[in-house]
Amino acid sequence: MSYLVISFSHKNTDIQTREKLAFPDEENKDRFLRQILEEKVIREAILLSTCNRVEIIISTSSVAYATAFIIEKLSKYSGISYDDLYDRADIYDNEGAIHHLFSVASALDSLVIGETQIVGQLKDAFRFSLNKNYCQQNLPRALHYAFKCAAAVRTATSLGTGSVSVASTAVIKAKEVIGDTNEVKALVIGAGEMSELTVKHLISRGFKVTIISRDIKKATILAESFEEHVEVEEYSKLTQLLNQIPVMITATSAPYPIITENMVYECDFNRYWFDIAVPRDIADNIKSPNLTIFSVDDLQYIVDSNMQLKAKQAKVAFSIVGKMSVEFFEWLKTLEVEPVIKHLYLRGDEIIEKKVKNAIKKGFISCEHEANIKKLCQTVLTEYLHHPSKKMKHISKNMECDIVLGAVQSMFDLKTDSNMLNKYKCEHALQINERG
Repeated sequence: MSYLVISFSHKNTDIQTREKLAFPDEENKDRFLRQILEEKVIREAILLSTCNRVEIIISTSSVAYATAFIIEKLSKYSGISYDDLYDRADIYDNEGAIHHLFSVASALDSLVIGETQIVGQLKDAFRFSLNKNYCQQNLPRALHYAFKCAAAVRTATSLGTGSVSVASTAVIKAKEVIGDTNEVKALVIGAGEMSELTVKHLISRGFKVTIISRDIKKATILAESFEEHVEVEEYSKLTQLLNQIPVMITATSAPYPIITENMVYECDFNRYWFDIAVPRDIADNIKSPNLTIFSVDDLQYIVDSNMQLKAKQAKVAFSIVGKMSVEFFEWLKTLEVEPVIKHLYLRGDEIIEKKVKNAIKKGFISCEHEANIKKLCQTVLTEYLHHPSKKMKHISKNMECDIVLGAVQSMFDLKTDSNMLNKYKCEHALQINERG
């Protein structure tokens, strides 16, 4: 079994390509995952789709075949040619896949280094696949360690502090172009997690916020969650508000543009619109005097500045990712060793039970001494197997581990223990199932 990650992000694709690759709803995501899991060489799969990336994370028995198969399916889904996708994709397997996954979870591969949303988005993607039984053991283990790595990075660095999300970056730019934000109105379209972050940052920068959403109940609940007054308007007023309010930030999950050319009128004041959705909410053919439109990719210079300020912290974080990537594979090897050690002891217990019963039957020992003799035998067994057990745990870090374990299992005719393997499946998976 191998780990494989096929990655499309702001690093290797423009926003137009990411729009075509995006999975804006659970139905599309579910359909795609079911399609790729029909291929027998693909054992488990997770799909992460955000405004800045699409990551296909799988376990497979054939990296080369699975890569070609997935890119072919993505080509059909997106309408982008196979060759174009293959040339653009960042493809990682095994150690590279785990290192990349840990980097993504730790927000080191994000457009805004250290942004706080990605680990939650990754957990949501994991939860989705887990609940659908699209991942059972190998990927949950990798995700368990990815979340552990992300926590270690947050603890050891200050990357998660300050302005570290696409939403906050958009608000920084809005503040920069507006200047004095006192009594300046800002319109937020949408009532999801990204919109909540946007409202929070707009309020902190002094804007007067209005929320508009197709789901007015959800928008009202969101508005009431803030101590400051936040207005809520009917979605039918969208065109009117677009031509009245100087700052607009949109972050919906609509699969098509919700703001089109016919909705935009000429105004005698400057307007600044920020489209932080992928696919984009604003049609790309809109042009109007005194209107400036920013997409996710237009915020790159703020991102570059952010990266320069956090370069030292990022170096520390990457060292943590590298160390924990190595630890992960060492941990996987220990999971193979523990069932073997367990079954050595079980086989010894079986022999003790059999021989003691035989000795009682033949009159060599009396029944009243049975318990004490068993304890003595188990003490001898524990001491006898102590050194071999330590040696096996030690060789779990070496290349010859599989050969040695195979030999031990063959010599002692030991079984594999799926329950023992599942014992370390993933604490996050257990928590999700308990909630579930």
